[in-house]
Amino acid sequence: MIWIDWAIVVAYLVFTLALGLYLSRRASGGLVDFFVSGRSLPWWLAGTSMAATTFSIDTPLYIAGVVGTRGIAGNWEWWSFGIAHVVMIYVFARLWRRSEIITDAELTELRYGGAMAAWLRGIKAFLFAVPINCIGIGYAMLAMVKVIDALGLWQAFGIEPGDNLKLLSVVGVSALVLLYAGFSGLWGVVATDFFQFFLALLGAIIVAVAAVMNLGGMASLVAQVQAIGGTDLLAFVPLERGAGGWYQWSETAGITVSTFLAYVTLQWWAFRRSDGGGEFIQRLAASKTEAEAEKAAWFFNILHYVVRTWPWVVVALAAVVIYPDLADRELGYPMLMMDFLPPVLLGLVVASLIAAFMSTVSTLINWGASYLTNDLYARFMRPDAPQAELVLAGRLASVVVTGLGAIAAFYSQDVTTVFRLVIAIGTGPGLVLILRWFWWRINAAAELAAMLAGFVVGLVTSVVPILTIDDFGLRLLVTTAITSVIWVTAMVITPPESDDTLDTFYRKVRPGGPGWERQRQRTGLWPVQDLGHDLLRAGAALLLLLGAMLGVGGFLLYQPLTGWFWLVVAVAGWVALRRLGKAVMPMPKAGVDE
Repeated sequence: MIWIDWAIVVAYLVFTLALGLYLSRRASGGLVDFFVSGRSLPWWLAGTSMAATTFSIDTPLYIAGVVGTRGIAGNWEWWSFGIAHVVMIYVFARLWRRSEIITDAELTELRYGGAMAAWLRGIKAFLFAVPINCIGIGYAMLAMVKVIDALGLWQAFGIEPGDNLKLLSVVGVSALVLLYAGFSGLWGVVATDFFQFFLALLGAIIVAVAAVMNLGGMASLVAQVQAIGGTDLLAFVPLERGAGGWYQWSETAGITVSTFLAYVTLQWWAFRRSDGGGEFIQRLAASKTEAEAEKAAWFFNILHYVVRTWPWVVVALAAVVIYPDLADRELGYPMLMMDFLPPVLLGLVVASLIAAFMSTVSTLINWGASYLTNDLYARFMRPDAPQAELVLAGRLASVVVTGLGAIAAFYSQDVTTVFRLVIAIGTGPGLVLILRWFWWRINAAAELAAMLAGFVVGLVTSVVPILTIDDFGLRLLVTTAITSVIWVTAMVITPPESDDTLDTFYRKVRPGGPGWERQRQRTGLWPVQDLGHDLLRAGAALLLLLGAMLGVGGFLLYQPLTGWFWLVVAVAGWVALRRLGKAVMPMPKAGVDE
């Protein structure tokens, strides 16, 4: 990097800090203003912020590692969450906005009652704010350290840094993020997210175009990938024709059949984000209206799966061709930047990576602080605290979360490994989180048991040398099975929630489905959700989303049959979605007021 590149990076940092601090006045009214923007976010800003949150500096490194070792099909590790994210659009987005909570932990004391609900809220807030959230911040910082190392940023100043100095430089950038996130709350986070997302996307496209041009175009890139042999890198689903014309699992697949099946049939509903996810829920709860929350969820899905997938994948494939002997595949992305980008473009792309890092870390800081403040300090320590004190507590909690994330970064070694650890310790409670919205019998004991069991079993099977399960798909299956036995047992041996608690929740949220018939009769209120119709719309939307994503990939990578097939799927999904239209509520039964 030369002076002009550094000037671009510094200008971006100054702009971000100024914007965040300018918005600080919007976050001083109280917890609702600080953590959910006064529930006034428009759909396009909320949706972009959700997409920016999932695009950190670790993301292109992670995908470079996945494609380089497991092929394109390895992306189902995160593509599979698209199923849950589409369901979120039509089934959960409006429910979350209607609940009017600040954090998903707060929902527990709306849905459940008594001491068990209080314990659940406190434990959940602590687990999400400290170990889980700080692991996320830690591996984002780890990725930043890798980029600093690969780009030789310290060497530009004649300094040969050790690992600690590189990490301290990352902590310095995090302190900058903390400055605006701690003062401006969610408004500052989402506003900077908007610019950070599109800058990060532009950076990914620049790297992809530069790499492809160096290889002679897309056709040449595809041909060279095919000539490499070994793992079938270009297959979206690694199947091949065997003897007798039957399809079988490819012998050159980079992932096992059990792992692939776990991705598409288990992971998306068993994970702790099955009904939305903490940071997403924060944006949905901050949206202006229920309709805006639904639009925000749709916009996120389009940006996350259709728009962003293929620049990352193309860069990863180019890195495999250009650096065939690279030991750490995750370094392919920054190495391409250094080798093929001229001045100005290099500075722009480095700024884009810093933007991606800042967008994720700012979200995690604000999200973690929301648990510590709303669900621990305000709920258990100072329930009568004035709003000004709670805002101050939120800012101090932001400092604590940032510091713990920096500590976690010291113990992280590999981005992909840590990503899988996050999935493993979060797998298990997903089904409980779905059912609590639609079945009265789910109680606080069941959710608490599921959350703790999933965390412990996932940690043990991932970290403990004696009990570690190497096959990732089998690990998820074992974690889900053990967790399910534990939470079902806990539910059966403990009493259900009281009718008063269930009535209060039902009056507030009014979910659909057959699991609330008693509350419908007791309250005289008909649901405002047609669950069956919403599930049909989610199914059609899934066809549209996956068809669009994989269709684009098929045509881009010179697989026309694949492209046309998925284009037809996308059109079928779009037609079905149009015909389903908006939900039409069934007529209430006799004797029940609408």
